[in-house]
Amino acid sequence: MSDSVGVAGSADGAGGDDDLWFGHPRGLYICFMTEMWERFSYYGMRALLIFYLTQHFLFGDDKAFLIYGAYTALVYVTPMIGGILADRYLGARKAVTMGALLLVAGHFGMAFEGSVAQEVVNADGTTSIVRDPFFLNMFYLSLALIISGVGFLKANISTIVGSLYEQNDARRDGGFTIFYMGINLGAFAGALLAGWLGQTYGWGYGFGLAGIGMLGGLYIFLKGQPLLKGHAEPPDAEQLKAPVIAGLSQEKLIWAGTLVGVLVIWQLIQRQEIIGDLLNGFGGLAVLIVMIYSFTQCTPVERDRMLVATVLILSSIMFWALFEQSGSSLNLLADRNVDRVVLGYEIPASLFQSLNAAFIFMLAPLFNILWIKLAAAGREPSTPVKFGLGIIQLGLGFLVLVFGMSVAGDGQTALVWLMLIYLLHTTGELCLSPVGLSMVTKLSVGRVVGMMMGAWFLASGFANFVAARIAQMTSAETHGGEVLDAAGAAATYMEVFNSVGWMAIGVGVFMILISPLLRKGMHGVH
Repeated sequence: MSDSVGVAGSADGAGGDDDLWFGHPRGLYICFMTEMWERFSYYGMRALLIFYLTQHFLFGDDKAFLIYGAYTALVYVTPMIGGILADRYLGARKAVTMGALLLVAGHFGMAFEGSVAQEVVNADGTTSIVRDPFFLNMFYLSLALIISGVGFLKANISTIVGSLYEQNDARRDGGFTIFYMGINLGAFAGALLAGWLGQTYGWGYGFGLAGIGMLGGLYIFLKGQPLLKGHAEPPDAEQLKAPVIAGLSQEKLIWAGTLVGVLVIWQLIQRQEIIGDLLNGFGGLAVLIVMIYSFTQCTPVERDRMLVATVLILSSIMFWALFEQSGSSLNLLADRNVDRVVLGYEIPASLFQSLNAAFIFMLAPLFNILWIKLAAAGREPSTPVKFGLGIIQLGLGFLVLVFGMSVAGDGQTALVWLMLIYLLHTTGELCLSPVGLSMVTKLSVGRVVGMMMGAWFLASGFANFVAARIAQMTSAETHGGEVLDAAGAAATYMEVFNSVGWMAIGVGVFMILISPLLRKGMHGVH
């Protein structure tokens, strides 16, 4: 997964044996289960989304990819806002609760799918698609609720995990590892179960199951509050209740602002080009601000570290823009151009979205052992080299798939080649993702570390919109949600994936070549 978990807060996680869960504070279990069900709901819905757009609402590939990209981009931007509101005003408990409620409402809203869009012939002989405006608007509103819910929940559940431990508690890293496994367990099960239900029995069943999963997570979180020992409470409960404007308290104003925010996102998600323009503008401004700050307000050592952090952030855009093809172009490729019949049963395409999480379960411990052994031998790659290796493996995944498609002959690629691209993308992710956000925070000047974390998440959001643009290059002509020319679609995939594969390898090699310079600029940070 492209989920990064932060480390924040400090508290006493020590206690008697009755207060421990596998040697960790029992509050970790509550966070584990809450995040597991949140990821279950998110990835279950995500596995179905591109099919819902193309096969239910009958959007063409081009438009479907753009809606998908706008949605995933906003999902990565809103946690910045939710994190700030929780840190300064709400506390994590209220923020996570509101996030879960918004998510439940969004997923259940998508369960009401309405009638399938219809293709009609106009008087002049042209065709157009007629969609039920009520259910289409309900769909967009549901996406806005989910985006807002992730914004409140995602960053703050991670913050609670950090608050369960003292700053120097040796169990902290282990706690986040367990928490990260909860993320991937939820992602694996969500894509598998919600994806299967949605494509086998109807979209509403898959989306509805995602909502039920999130409802279960909310119940566990509220029921388990005593185990969090007050670490998720507001920083100043009295100030939160104090009247601010027209007798309304801070908290009520935040909830009113949340409602306005949902309505704004509801409009934005229908105007995808605006989101792209906003991300371009904010991205360029962020780079400019970091550059000006680095050269005017930093010592030479601080400046060098900030510049290295900026290079890592920019290189992550390339990685995630290609990695995030999984839910869009690769998902449609699996449906249209992969032979998914195994022992006489055709596997629904959405189920392959679970492969990344499955490979992480299998490979993460092996990578951990590998880095430890290399470090003991003094041969562990530096962070820039790991970034380069991750991007190279990402490119190799596309080239392996292109080779498999080239030998297929009939436009239907063997299943093994689809599995190999997910395997190589996962090994690439394990080189880059675990160290990415951590290294950016270490390299950033302490007084602006929040700004640099914001830049990292902004880059992730921008990468998801770039991913939509890349996916659009693979668009095929469809009729009633079905591709008209499977062989032609396969040829387009091969051309695009061959280009981005070699481009990724080139960027990865470049990162490795400049790694000595970047490592020098890190000035001893490891």
